[in-house]
Amino acid sequence: MSENIKMKVQNISKIFGPKPKSIIPMVQEGKEKDQILAETGHTVGVYNASMDIKQGEIFVIMGLSGSGKSTLIRCLNLLNKPTDGGIYVDGENVVEYNNAQLKKYRQNKIAMVFQHFGLFSHRTILGNVEYGLEIREVPKSERREIAMKNIEIVGLKGYENKYPDELSGGMQQRVGLARALANDPDILLMDEPFSALDPLIRREMQLELLDIQERLQKTIVFITHDVNEAFKIGDRVAVMKDGKVEQIGTPETILEHPANDYIEDFIADIDRSKVLQAEHIMIQPNALVSLKDGLKVAVKEMKDNGISSVFVVDRQRHLQGIVTIDDAIEGIRDKKSLEDVLITDVNTVKRDEYVNDLIPKALDSKFPLAVVSDDHRVEGFILRVHVLSGLIGDESEQEEPVQAGV
Repeated sequence: MSENIKMKVQNISKIFGPKPKSIIPMVQEGKEKDQILAETGHTVGVYNASMDIKQGEIFVIMGLSGSGKSTLIRCLNLLNKPTDGGIYVDGENVVEYNNAQLKKYRQNKIAMVFQHFGLFSHRTILGNVEYGLEIREVPKSERREIAMKNIEIVGLKGYENKYPDELSGGMQQRVGLARALANDPDILLMDEPFSALDPLIRREMQLELLDIQERLQKTIVFITHDVNEAFKIGDRVAVMKDGKVEQIGTPETILEHPANDYIEDFIADIDRSKVLQAEHIMIQPNALVSLKDGLKVAVKEMKDNGISSVFVVDRQRHLQGIVTIDDAIEGIRDKKSLEDVLITDVNTVKRDEYVNDLIPKALDSKFPLAVVSDDHRVEGFILRVHVLSGLIGDESEQEEPVQAGV
């Protein structure tokens, strides 16, 4: 197993019924779920699903009701014992675990957050979060310290002595997340955790999860039927239909290269502006001028590249500003320096900003948007036309070479 693959799901099938293994040949022959159910009384939950889940990624399994996604995630912690196939975690096939090994696996390596919270109404928030540690017989002072740390991680510090019915739905889901995190699992399973929440709270929880993941870098398997949610939070996404995996890829790969008509229909209503980020539509800076170069070099650079403005950087490629062709020519005539005509009021964005958030910046700017790193190094540029092409997915427009500052 590759060292960055945390979990390898290999040809997993789950058939419900009295003689599940006898049904595998029927599925192999291409018989549909409904036909198998009518003829045998067996239900095909998942068939021949394979996927490699990487260390530290949010891997989303997406599909409509009945697609097999929830059945599959319950196979990963053996709540559903697979009919066929293997699940390898750190190189060990957990499907072959005995009861003692399985108990240890569930206590130490994997945890689950459910859709409907599953909190104990008679326990305080602190009592709920420390429950798993209590079962593992962690000393009281230690488990309280761990529980309080995770309550703070999910933003509920100050609520530890409250009871679940005193909290909103979003806050209750945070408790469920804190309880799962308290055991410090390598892998976190989340089965449609936000689907019961109001839209506004749901968006807040999605952002909260991304923030927590940025800090903790857990391996997360997330189930959803919402394509916008899947593409917002997923590093990679697996789309399921009728128990089978139809396509696996990054959100942008699935958007740009749907594997079949089903995927194409599935993503038809996706809001591209909330999926694509600045790094997906930016163009590498093909024309840059250093502060030491002067105005004549700036003019030559703009003429050679057929552009009317150019970004100016220092020796470390940190953005200093932008200079236009008109200002540069006028500056040469008036014997001014590049710094004298430099425009420093440039709109900058980060690689991971969503296209939806770039729209007001693009409309408000006379110049290209500069994509910069945390230390303000120039990584690319974005024109207004790039933002529009990202919204409508016009490949012909995206492929057209456009120079910075046109």
